[in-house]
Amino acid sequence: MNIWNDNSNRQPIPQDVLDLQQIVREVQQALAATAVERDRIGGTAKAERDLLRRSGLLTLAVPKAHGGHGAGWPVVLASVRELAKVDSSLAHLYAFQHLMVASVIFYGAPVQQRRFLEETVAGTLFWGNALNPLDQRTSLRPDGDGFRLDGAKSFCSGASDSDRLLVSAHDGEGKLRILVVPTRRDGIAILDDWDNMGQRQTDSGGVTFSHVRVEADEILGPPGPFGDVFSGLRPLLAQSILATIYLGIAEGAFAQALAFSRGPGRPWIFSGVERAVDDPFLQHHYGELWVALEGVDALAARAWARFQEAWEKGRALDADTRGRTAVAIAAFKAMAARVGLDVTARVFDLTGAKATAARHGLDRHWRNLRTHTLHDPVDYKLKELGAWVLTDLWPQPSFYS
Repeated sequence: MNIWNDNSNRQPIPQDVLDLQQIVREVQQALAATAVERDRIGGTAKAERDLLRRSGLLTLAVPKAHGGHGAGWPVVLASVRELAKVDSSLAHLYAFQHLMVASVIFYGAPVQQRRFLEETVAGTLFWGNALNPLDQRTSLRPDGDGFRLDGAKSFCSGASDSDRLLVSAHDGEGKLRILVVPTRRDGIAILDDWDNMGQRQTDSGGVTFSHVRVEADEILGPPGPFGDVFSGLRPLLAQSILATIYLGIAEGAFAQALAFSRGPGRPWIFSGVERAVDDPFLQHHYGELWVALEGVDALAARAWARFQEAWEKGRALDADTRGRTAVAIAAFKAMAARVGLDVTARVFDLTGAKATAARHGLDRHWRNLRTHTLHDPVDYKLKELGAWVLTDLWPQPSFYS
């Protein structure tokens, strides 16, 4: 695998679907080989982040006009899903790379899109996230011919080892601004304080900003956040990414349990069979979980297709198309969370006590999913959907819908 060679040059951008699928498979296999141990260790997965840099996949969502692959979102999200099956932390960082790229397109003026996206391709830049709308501790104030950024942000996924940060801050008039700043600019400190039970290598801790210089052209816009209907697709992409990671985690747990049952697994002594795969209760439970995953897979396909349709409308996107997209993605998100939590917990019923050995790392799937699904409550997704069913009113655009 050339992408594992530390001395190799960056891989060219995948030129076709088969090329892309092969690269994703190679990255997936490489991540799988060390995922359990790295989950135990935590911290920044520097070697794996560099692998993603060399893979050529970081520019998958960058439009061809700016030097990227210009892949459709179903293709991008499918690659996220494959990586999440074996390593949801790195899949998270990889997916957020594409979310940051899309954010520049949603919020930035054409000249900003060209500048930041072409820089991303030329420098193989890895983006980190400091856009946390619930954390309003950052401020942006005029400072000479530019601006000054101060404050702190939490849950800054991928900030460590990143090259650019997407940051949200409120200006003196209370207006939300989205900024692009180099991660290593003076005054930015990335805190090594992420110690949560799951997603241990997402570097989702805090970042502080102390008198950080911000140039006027580093403030995205127009249109900026929610400046038009199209920019309101950004939260829907974020929700699609989260749901896709949930589905990938659940499928990874299911596949690992299946391999255990087909291999070292043993039937219960009262089953009357000699092989685990012939145990009638195991057959029933595997069938039940498989059907549930098939349902989420169908919702994923619909949600991805709806999002791609809305994306292709660009600035001509209308509110009804956005609304239909929001409903499809909310349904996908709600079911992916519920089914995923069920699958990642019940796999132990399928594999038995031996599967709880730390070397298998089967528990990481539930820990990762449980941590991730608390990003925003599923109850409110179901409330939005119920309100739409009852009133025919689309979910109102927000950073979570």
